[in-house]
Amino acid sequence: MKKALISVSDKTNLIPCAQSLVSLGYEIISTGGTYQALHQAGIAVTSIEDVTHFPEMLDGRVKTLHPMIHGGILAKRDNLAHTTKLIEHNIQPIDVVIVNLYPFEATIKKANVSFEEIIENIDIGGPTMLRSAAKNYHDVCVVCDVNDYDELIEECTNSEGPSLSFKRKLANKVFQTTASYDALIASVLSEEDFPSTLTQTYTKVMDCRYGENPHQKAAFYKTILSEPNSVANTTQLQGKVLSFNNIQDANAALALLSEFEEACCVALKHTNPCGVGVAQSIEQAWTKAYEADKVSIFGGIVVFNREVTQTVAQGLIDLFLEVVCAPSFSKEALELLAKKPNVRVLVTQEHYEKAYTLTSTRVAGGMLVQSVDDAKLKREECTIVSGQLDQSTWDDCIFAMKVCKHLKSNAIVIAKDGQTLGVGGGQSNRVGAAKIALEQAQSLSQGAVLASDAFFPMPDTVELAASYGIKAIIQPGGSIKDHLSIEVCQKEGIAMVFTHIRHFKHG
Repeated sequence: MKKALISVSDKTNLIPCAQSLVSLGYEIISTGGTYQALHQAGIAVTSIEDVTHFPEMLDGRVKTLHPMIHGGILAKRDNLAHTTKLIEHNIQPIDVVIVNLYPFEATIKKANVSFEEIIENIDIGGPTMLRSAAKNYHDVCVVCDVNDYDELIEECTNSEGPSLSFKRKLANKVFQTTASYDALIASVLSEEDFPSTLTQTYTKVMDCRYGENPHQKAAFYKTILSEPNSVANTTQLQGKVLSFNNIQDANAALALLSEFEEACCVALKHTNPCGVGVAQSIEQAWTKAYEADKVSIFGGIVVFNREVTQTVAQGLIDLFLEVVCAPSFSKEALELLAKKPNVRVLVTQEHYEKAYTLTSTRVAGGMLVQSVDDAKLKREECTIVSGQLDQSTWDDCIFAMKVCKHLKSNAIVIAKDGQTLGVGGGQSNRVGAAKIALEQAQSLSQGAVLASDAFFPMPDTVELAASYGIKAIIQPGGSIKDHLSIEVCQKEGIAMVFTHIRHFKHG
């Protein structure tokens, strides 16, 4: 008689699956809670103890770890030596294994969960049975996903049982599942920032239509634990499916948005901000961000850290935008945005389980991992090396540097009154970035501030800034020629602040 071993934590659709297997002539073997659920449903089931002739012990830690179970799973049916041993030890072959694992992920997400509870929800017998069955997929059909039950039953109705291609597909899913399970355990238990072996796990959110370009394939995966200010942790209310580039841009915009507590709007294009505004109201912040660069916002991403109101939405629908993202939208705002059905409208979620402190970049043959650039600018840790700054100038300097931090290096930002006026990023030399930003700002640079992500190797950027009427510069300092830049500032009456924090952004 064919045998199926069933031991599941998630009992979704357990009963109909077991009933179908029984109707197809399978004897069901089961453990603990699964046995009780099947027995109470009136399904004929054999307990694991009746197979192993050994009781469950150690609070259920040991029950399936037994030769009577693993011999029946691992034996190769076309190997005479294997089948002879089965007969010698009265071990019955097991044809189907249905196992899902202790809910480790759900456990670590529980509020105030104890370390002891986390440890107890590390499954041992489950992964062992799954891996055993997957290794012997030629002879055993293994299922770890409740969504595969229907196809399993359909395959079992075949006269020769499940096909080899089906069994191999499920075996591959097992190895992906157990690898992900172990990777999550390793990441949760690790106390090292940079362990000798890096294990990470992600689950697929969706396949993208294509990657950065139509000839590239792509998919979007998310971390098991949700993160704040992440695209993966948003809810889409309307619009087309997010593209690869939409996700990249929204990720960059949300990262910049997280720098601000006051009402803020970030307009972004190709992962670089084109307009940023902060104000007392979200309407004013939106106006500043839009007017900062009315050209580049076309086809861009716009994100907010306050509810989008009807007034803001009225301005948004007059533009071609790819994505609009905010913590909430008024009813009237959603009604207006519905007039642009292709615009992707996303709602950010405040809840998350863990703030990740590492970020990674894939390179050929490996991966670079570093801590997140979460350095916060503090006035008391800065040094004024030229002139003086009043409160509004300090505010503009800090605002400009927060934006500059999120531009590709080399980066320059011109700002005034909580609004970007010119942005130059991703240039191979710093004065080139300054030229782009200052030419964009034009006469608005009079009385504005300039922020630089790294020091000035030459005084040429300061000289250029002076010619446009910049009144204050904020930069890390640290060049061996800092004195030349300071001298120009003192000569031109420009205040200059050293932050002592560099914000290179190469990727």
